Amino acid sequence: MITSVLVANRGEIACRVFRTCRELGIRTVAVHSDPDADALHVREADLAVRLPGATPAETYLRADLVVKAALDAGADAVHPGYGFLSENPEFARAVTDAGLVWIGPPPGAIEAMASKTRAKELMGIAPLGEVTEADLPVLVKAAAGGGGRGMRVVRELADLEGELAAARAEALSAFGDGEVFVEPYVEGGRHVEVQVLADAHGTVWVLGTRDCSLQRRHQKVVEEAPAPGLAPELVAELHASAERAVRATAYVGAGTVEFLVADGTAHFLEMNTRLQVEHPVTEAVFGLDLVALQLRVAEGEPLDPAPPAPHGHAVEARLYAEDPAAAFAPQTGTLHRLRVPQGVRLDTGYTDGDTIGVHYDAMLAKVVAHAPTRAAAVRALAGALERAEVHGPATNRGLLVRSLRHPEFTGARMDTGFYDRHLADLTAPDDDPYAPLAAALAAAHGRHRFGGFRNVPSQPRTRRYRTEPGGAEHEVRYRHTRTGPEADGVRVVHASAELVVLEVGGVRRKFKVAAYGDRVYVDGVALTALPRFTDPSEQRAPGSLLAPMPGTVVRVADGLAEGSAVAAGQPLIWLEAMKMEHRISAPAAGTLTALHATVGRQVEVGALLAVVQEETPA
Repeated sequence: MITSVLVANRGEIACRVFRTCRELGIRTVAVHSDPDADALHVREADLAVRLPGATPAETYLRADLVVKAALDAGADAVHPGYGFLSENPEFARAVTDAGLVWIGPPPGAIEAMASKTRAKELMGIAPLGEVTEADLPVLVKAAAGGGGRGMRVVRELADLEGELAAARAEALSAFGDGEVFVEPYVEGGRHVEVQVLADAHGTVWVLGTRDCSLQRRHQKVVEEAPAPGLAPELVAELHASAERAVRATAYVGAGTVEFLVADGTAHFLEMNTRLQVEHPVTEAVFGLDLVALQLRVAEGEPLDPAPPAPHGHAVEARLYAEDPAAAFAPQTGTLHRLRVPQGVRLDTGYTDGDTIGVHYDAMLAKVVAHAPTRAAAVRALAGALERAEVHGPATNRGLLVRSLRHPEFTGARMDTGFYDRHLADLTAPDDDPYAPLAAALAAAHGRHRFGGFRNVPSQPRTRRYRTEPGGAEHEVRYRHTRTGPEADGVRVVHASAELVVLEVGGVRRKFKVAAYGDRVYVDGVALTALPRFTDPSEQRAPGSLLAPMPGTVVRVADGLAEGSAVAAGQPLIWLEAMKMEHRISAPAAGTLTALHATVGRQVEVGALLAVVQEETPA
């Protein structure tokens, strides 16, 4: 019987596994990199072992260090989580060779299915060989891992070699394996997957479908179970295909078989030989704890002959520290507060005061709603996200709320191109005109404590705010009177440092306010208090290329130097942040007059990387 589990992972999934272990009376062991020394998963574990270094390659991808940590801490089992080494058969073998229990499928099954190229061969599907114009568009894909890393859509043959190189580099950084392959890219399909669970006694559970079509950068954003609107015969085909994949590999443990569904036909994509990020929606619908079942299977116990019947519908949204309006650029900094209303499930690896760094995935949390119907679950999740308090770096919270309420999603007509079609509308500014006024009144209360004013009305006060991230600027005017603050067209019913009540057109509105230095949060709106006058030192030359996020310069265009001529849109510099690669391109045709980026340099957000002087028309 398992008595102590080391989770070879970090963040949200480590905390998730620890939660079940505590309920079962199993001791928990965390591993951590140096930046993660005080992370939530470390604080929640009974024991913790340091992995010296900061990058994944130095720490969470070092199988030898992880196995040694398990032995040093007295663990008798290892749970891989997802990502990192979770689908590495050599790691699984190293765990079992050390006399430890591996909470996952046998190494042979991982070898057969964790590599997407070998999995397709097993399912009778050959990857593309030499790509021609007739094959376009194609998808470059990492053979190992998941989460959208190492994936690139190629629509122009001339771009193929560059995208192959970028995908290899990203896959190597994220998974320690740079193998990539090319397959046809199916436009307008839905990403549908099947959860499976098998024991060592021949029982296979097929736990229904999930739809994961809302994706950015080929990484899932919203997932739900069951997948809506599928014909019964297609569901039966998906279930049968998933079970065949499990039995063909003598699979044991939890896994997911993924398909692309287009025009009523299911195309096999891959099998993930691990627990998925989106497993909570299946847990909610079937009333199961999949981690507890993983532990049970790893201990050699049999599953029941059949799983429980499903009930209701569940939807999950991934909350990321990123700016969707800026190509989903990752964001870093202090997470001051994270609160969601009661009635939804929150899985997270962060708590108030934690720092979101540059080395790992940008996901802050998963929020899950379960209800008797799909419509009720979607409504509950959208409402919970809208009322959530997320104070810290910019997030995709607004995008999630709008996505869940979009008619294409509510009508179950979405596909993997959803954000390609709708991102501009979903990220359009939607400033609340009264949020800056509420922020100004709350700030004024903190300084003046309304009341005791002179009988003579004061001169109007002015404050300036900018909606974040990088939104519009607002100028707010109000005045103090004997009876309290006043603003044109607005009746101020109440104003304190944390709550402002305004009456506009006979309707009262409450605003919850929280301030952290110059950053102010008014309900779901983030504002930055601006100085009265602009600091000249902060002005940049035209054509300045600034780092959109903190990260590491991993590549500079070949031959690029000061004085080089550049074309509009030409990729110049590549940054890596949170395991994703981001390219910085020339904003216009012209001449590179300054180059500050060098390979290996760590940069902060806003750092000056280069300057392109736009060529002037003759």
